[in-house]
Amino acid sequence: MIKKIFLSCFVLFYLNTGALGIEFFGKFTEGGIIKGKTSFNSKLFLDKKKLKVSKNGYFIFGIKKGRTKDIEIKVLTKGGSQIFNKKIEKRDFLIQKINGLPKKMVTPGKKALERIKKEQVFFNQMRSVNSNNEFFYSKFLKPTTGITSGKYGSQRVLNGKPRRPHMGLDIANKKGTSILATAEGLVTLAQKNLYFTGGTIGIDHGHGITSVYYHLNSLNVNKGQQVSQGEVIGTMGSTGRSTGDHLHFGIYWKQIALDPELALKN
Repeated sequence: MIKKIFLSCFVLFYLNTGALGIEFFGKFTEGGIIKGKTSFNSKLFLDKKKLKVSKNGYFIFGIKKGRTKDIEIKVLTKGGSQIFNKKIEKRDFLIQKINGLPKKMVTPGKKALERIKKEQVFFNQMRSVNSNNEFFYSKFLKPTTGITSGKYGSQRVLNGKPRRPHMGLDIANKKGTSILATAEGLVTLAQKNLYFTGGTIGIDHGHGITSVYYHLNSLNVNKGQQVSQGEVIGTMGSTGRSTGDHLHFGIYWKQIALDPELALKN
């Protein structure tokens, strides 16, 4: 028999029903990242699509900005099945206005657009990685020190023109400040000079979770390299389309950009 349970939207929910024991950690909100643990032989379905469960019963998924529909999670074991319907907490995001920018930083020219299209392949490949690694289950480490200069979800208005929301966390400090790997993982992207993001690193942490580090002045790692949590992977800079020395730090679950600040709290 299938049981349905409706849950509130706060940080931790724990259910233990013998064979159907399951834990969720995280906030069910726009940009939220949910980690969990269940029995290793359980099958999970997120919105009716199978969700990867590791050999130790760990799983993870993210919630897209702008989502309003409840999330349905189905747990299936030999002992039965259970469905959880989770409401999504709506958020209010900041509006960030930046004026006085050169025209090319607001509206790229034809050659720049051609370059951007070619470089998008790097990001698509990086975000398509869905390895069996379990590094995502460790607590994420803040990758650098400095002042928060940009937040996830804020609406960018450049020279009076609305642009796409900012999908990461910006941390500003002086050029050359060390950038650390937020968790152990495998480097899936290492490029020194991309149009938008400049010096760029992407690290796979397993199950579709990727951390990204943009606008780097220097890179200390190469694609295919294994890195440890807290390892220095590069230094802060202002490369690519940037107005000052800072790190753009992002977390993705597959193609969905998540809120790094929520990830760091989880």
